[in-house]
Amino acid sequence: MLSIASVAWAQEADVTLNWKDADIRKVVEAVSEVTGKNFILDPRVTGKVTLLSSTPMSPDAFYEAFLSILQVHGYVAIPSGDLIKIIPDATARQFAGPIGTSGAAGPDDLATQVIQVRNVGATQLVPILRPLIPQYGHMVAHAGSNMLIISDRAANVARMVNIIRRIDQASDEDIEVVTLQHASAAEIVRIMTALSQTPRSDGAPVTTSLVADARTNSVLIGGDKSERLRLRTLIAHLDTPLEDGGDTQVRYLRYADAEELATKLQQHFTAQAAGSAPAGAAGSASADKISVWADTQTNAIVVNAPPKMMRSLTQIVDKLDIRRAQVLVEAIIVEVIADNKNELGTSWAVEGAGSNAPIAVTNFPDFLSGVVQLGSAAGSGVVTDPSGLIGDGITIGVGRISDSGVSFAAILKAAQGDADTNIISTPSIVTTDNEEASLNVGQEVPFVTGSFTNTGGTAGAVNPFQTINREQIGVKLKITPQINEGDSMVLAISQEISSIAQSAGGAVDLITNQRIVETTVIVDDGEILVLGGLIEDQLRESDQRVPILGRVPLLGNLFRSRKTEKIKTNLMIFIRPTILRDARTTAFETNQKYNMIREVQQGQQGNDIQLMPGEQRPMLPPIEEYTSREPAGEDD
Repeated sequence: MLSIASVAWAQEADVTLNWKDADIRKVVEAVSEVTGKNFILDPRVTGKVTLLSSTPMSPDAFYEAFLSILQVHGYVAIPSGDLIKIIPDATARQFAGPIGTSGAAGPDDLATQVIQVRNVGATQLVPILRPLIPQYGHMVAHAGSNMLIISDRAANVARMVNIIRRIDQASDEDIEVVTLQHASAAEIVRIMTALSQTPRSDGAPVTTSLVADARTNSVLIGGDKSERLRLRTLIAHLDTPLEDGGDTQVRYLRYADAEELATKLQQHFTAQAAGSAPAGAAGSASADKISVWADTQTNAIVVNAPPKMMRSLTQIVDKLDIRRAQVLVEAIIVEVIADNKNELGTSWAVEGAGSNAPIAVTNFPDFLSGVVQLGSAAGSGVVTDPSGLIGDGITIGVGRISDSGVSFAAILKAAQGDADTNIISTPSIVTTDNEEASLNVGQEVPFVTGSFTNTGGTAGAVNPFQTINREQIGVKLKITPQINEGDSMVLAISQEISSIAQSAGGAVDLITNQRIVETTVIVDDGEILVLGGLIEDQLRESDQRVPILGRVPLLGNLFRSRKTEKIKTNLMIFIRPTILRDARTTAFETNQKYNMIREVQQGQQGNDIQLMPGEQRPMLPPIEEYTSREPAGEDD
């Protein structure tokens, strides 16, 4: 519906509009009649228009309202001489229009503006301002001349020009000199350059610059005033004295060995400096700036190094100079031996009358020597000590020995022995984590290794002597603990138990028993672990007889020797490690062992051994006398 009320078809008359769903082409005809302008409509220009007005409008205001209607419906009016083209706004930028907003007839006319940007990069403004341009508009930057080209309706172009002028402001760049008091200018410039040259999130170029003047130890800062203020603040924060002061520090160690640690630190930083040196450069230049030496009297290290190296070295010392945990290892050695022996036998010696008479002898172990000794003594008339004829158990000798006639002698021996051995040994030792420790409890036993006879040349004197070697007999314990994460540990253990055994037949000297265990195990804190052992059951039976005679019932026992020996050995070795992480745990274990020994001493006070008048048995004092005093020095 199109109605124009009170319209004077003259350009000077006011117009009151009331359009509702009017065809846009009819609206163009009405505008042409009122304004006297000629229009060319693109075939794509279609649609319905609604415009309500309660007050009259002048022809110029009416034309501005018409341009607004076109903008709302996606069309634009482009002057071309005496004609005005109405086309879709998507293709409007392809047609010539006025340069600058001053040439536009109204705020809704298309205009193209070229803007010279002086202080900011034109290419950096495009992504910022592009969302403000409608889809049919256009914005592009020319990097060579640092210009922006904007094509849009005149009102929006004017707004964009105003925004760009606000952004394109000259910076108050200047050069400032900051003199440093404590830090190195070159080191500060290196740190600040790495910080300031980081690309900004908004894409703006980095305009600040920093230069170090080594002669005056100053930093030159160039750039925007706000950036210079930020950099000065950071430099002031960094230009502070070290807590310990200077490039030389003395570090007192609490637990580590100063001499050993100083050697390792010097080697570490020398190798690090050599590895970081560029190809062809002297690798020792940085290493010469680092010096670490130890003062053994105060257990301290003296370090001379640049601040960066000093901080790294201090961190390493803090990690190494700590109280290490200790390990209490208790070994439990249990050995139970049962030895049962039974022995019964008879030996005979018979000599006939005359020098050519036959001699008959039965030779059984440990029997013949007594018979021969008895016969030789009797034939020579020498009185024989009977103690040399008596062996273990019961010994009975019978016979007739004379100078003429038949001589005969017999020795009967019977013995039974039972031996039980029960040995429990619990050696214990305390060592630091990853440190080897050994315990040796025993005796030095002499062993004959040789004998010599030296005959003198003149007097014929004889100077016999023997060589003796002393060996350790007892308990030896050697451990190296390594505490793992948690409460488990790896133990490298060497356990040796040696003792003197009973002499065996045919042995020319002492016999020693040895039990050796060398192993590496993993065990938890406070748990008992078996290292190894031996369970042995031996049975030896010996039955010797005279042929034929030894098998005669009853009478054959006089011509035979029987020996039975049964040995049963049970040997087990256990360990029980305990981690002593702090002074409290260490004191608890120490007090427990101390009180155990004192209780043993107290248990011996009431025995029947009488001491000399006025004498008392030695006694450990109560451990409270030692622990009541506060320890000197720093708490652990």
